[in-house]
Amino acid sequence: MEVLEATAGTPWMAWGVVGLAGLVAVGVYYVIFAVPAEQQGKRAVELGGGSLGREQVADNYKEYATFFEKPKEIEKADNVPKLVDTFYNLVTDIYEWGWGQSFHFSPDVQGKSNREATRLHEVKVAELLKLKPGMKVLDAGCGVGGPMRAIAAHSGSKVVGITINDYQVARARSHNKKAGLDQQCEVVCGDFLHMPFPDNSFDAAYSIEATCHAPILSEVYQEIYRVLKPGQLYVTSHIQIEEVAKEVGFEVLENYDLALPPASPWWKRLKMGRVAWYRNHVVIAFLTFLGIAPQGVVDVHEMLFKTAAFLTKGGETGIFTPMHLLVLRKPSE
Repeated sequence: MEVLEATAGTPWMAWGVVGLAGLVAVGVYYVIFAVPAEQQGKRAVELGGGSLGREQVADNYKEYATFFEKPKEIEKADNVPKLVDTFYNLVTDIYEWGWGQSFHFSPDVQGKSNREATRLHEVKVAELLKLKPGMKVLDAGCGVGGPMRAIAAHSGSKVVGITINDYQVARARSHNKKAGLDQQCEVVCGDFLHMPFPDNSFDAAYSIEATCHAPILSEVYQEIYRVLKPGQLYVTSHIQIEEVAKEVGFEVLENYDLALPPASPWWKRLKMGRVAWYRNHVVIAFLTFLGIAPQGVVDVHEMLFKTAAFLTKGGETGIFTPMHLLVLRKPSE
């Protein structure tokens, strides 16, 4: 009222203030309620802590953060499953809201959106595996199933995903059903170092930026080798070591980095997303203040922003790549 009274002599100013307030209100509504993840994922008002109760998010974040102050504890393989499970309880909703349903990077494709480039990357994996309808494929570290659905839809194969986080299992199954792919895509909760599958039971396997969670890389390679049928292919991308794959018994068919020139910098998406991060951070802080988002979610979001900054520096200095790809084959018996 005071604003309107102060501008009573100049009606156009009063209407300008009202109009600006209306635009702000519409903008806030759009960001909070109408902006989903790139592939119809979470909305801001739905952000939480995965399988954790609302009151557990802040404490679990503090526990997760302090864990990295104890390097010797991180080196203990027995601690890793719980650490990874906690991490994905904390970040899955934010990933879906701000990044999409595919928790990985992909080569930049000129003229294509991030979403389209992500799908092309996943289709490339399907083609490298030479997938056909009816084949049974393992997704080791499937997250909420973005790659799984793209690969199943493109190839007609049946994809079985495994993730250590039960909240991601529920999210993946929900997305699979909405996409009409629940008959082609199956998700189980488990550790990819100890998978509940028989020997020689898959026609192909892949993992996209997932094996980094294995405390010892050879152990996850050994387990995938065990469940893969003789003569079949495994495609993996992230930080890969050819010598480890050979020690396990795989034949290395291809070994290259998709992030190398002439590809555009893979970290460009992170740098371009800084403005969106600040916008999203304000939204999360506001939702936390209102009691809609649990305490601790804003700290998780800040942690991810710092992580993105370090990843960007790693890319710019050339000391890190998330897209080192190996095409491996289990020898025929």
